[in-house]
Amino acid sequence: MTFFRSLFWRLLLVVALLPLPGSGALAQEPIRIAFIDPLTGIFAAQGEGGLNQLRFAADYLVNNEGGILGGRQIEILALDNQASAQESQIQLRRAISQGARYVFSGNGSAAAAALSSAIERHNRRNPDDSVLYLNHAAVDPALTQQDCNFWHFRFDAHVDMKLDTLTSFIAENRDIERVYIIGQNYSLGRAVAESTVEWLNEKRSDIEIVGNELHPIGQVRDFTPYVTKILSSDADAVVTGNWGADMVSLARSLISAGADIPIYTFYAAYDGITETLGEEGVDRIYMVHAVRSNNALTEAQRQYNRQFKERFPEHDQSQARIANALRMLVTAMKEAGGTDPLDVALAMEDMRIESIGGETVWMRPDDHQAHQPLHISVHTDQDVEFDADNSGFGLRTVFTTPLEETIQDTQCRMSRPR
Repeated sequence: MTFFRSLFWRLLLVVALLPLPGSGALAQEPIRIAFIDPLTGIFAAQGEGGLNQLRFAADYLVNNEGGILGGRQIEILALDNQASAQESQIQLRRAISQGARYVFSGNGSAAAAALSSAIERHNRRNPDDSVLYLNHAAVDPALTQQDCNFWHFRFDAHVDMKLDTLTSFIAENRDIERVYIIGQNYSLGRAVAESTVEWLNEKRSDIEIVGNELHPIGQVRDFTPYVTKILSSDADAVVTGNWGADMVSLARSLISAGADIPIYTFYAAYDGITETLGEEGVDRIYMVHAVRSNNALTEAQRQYNRQFKERFPEHDQSQARIANALRMLVTAMKEAGGTDPLDVALAMEDMRIESIGGETVWMRPDDHQAHQPLHISVHTDQDVEFDADNSGFGLRTVFTTPLEETIQDTQCRMSRPR
């Protein structure tokens, strides 16, 4: 009898020591964020760079500061979608099974569209197990226009917003009379082609579009035939939305062919592209983006970049919108007083934060499209405090559109959960 009495009291003591729901021990569980992007294949450089930028932002903004909501840390789950829409949905299911309720993804608008739709379906069927999608790079306008949904938030400017700025800059150059457009044959490339024509017709109707060509995404190994067409068209400038390996290969072919004309891009920097352009790209390659470059950095941005480079010397701080997205997410969690995705999403609507670069980022509630100043920078080797690819070359900002002038009408008709 004494044995059973002793066993009873021991079991009672064990139960008493177990954490209760809502206790401090439970609150210490990490907040899991899934990063779903290409981590293998020809676009792996973009995915790996983004992953390390998210890891750094999580530590810099949250983990090293003691966490949030009672000390909870952020844990990043790295998942490879192989730049595939189908694989993105597979990895989403894997993320949910591992307890992630927040998804960061961006490289590839087709993959982004698949994720956005899959998350919306999941949340409709599982309202108590919802997931929030933070899109840091996919810029097909449809994602916050006709195909918008409540659970999707975009932190990069979409194609029409970027091209409004880029074509304004092109229109100021009276030496440009003939433009050649080339891009990847999927939603992004098609959107860039269509919008470039529309914006240039509106701002400089005298500019002639001498070429408008799409090529298979991620499949062209030699761009020489395309560059030959560009040169034979006597174009004064090239506009491209190419990214990743396709941007590297196109740039290399243009340089090798001696194309001495300005090239206006979305993604012609970092991840091996800057190193490829080298001296030949100086004052010829322009990029539209949502972050200040070397000649316009704040001290806070300098410190952030320095510490990132110390931790990841092989990468560059090329996607500041990832840090912006995480900062807004964390701010919303604090305002919501928890991590329920619905409460956090509602808190993010109409939110304004200050970016690492000291600029305002506003999340429009109508379509969950972020608005921020847009910049055009040129490839240079002058006054480069932070170069790219450890190459000695980097970006210098030459043109800026204020936040208020980036705002465009939206076709979004969002169905809201409540």
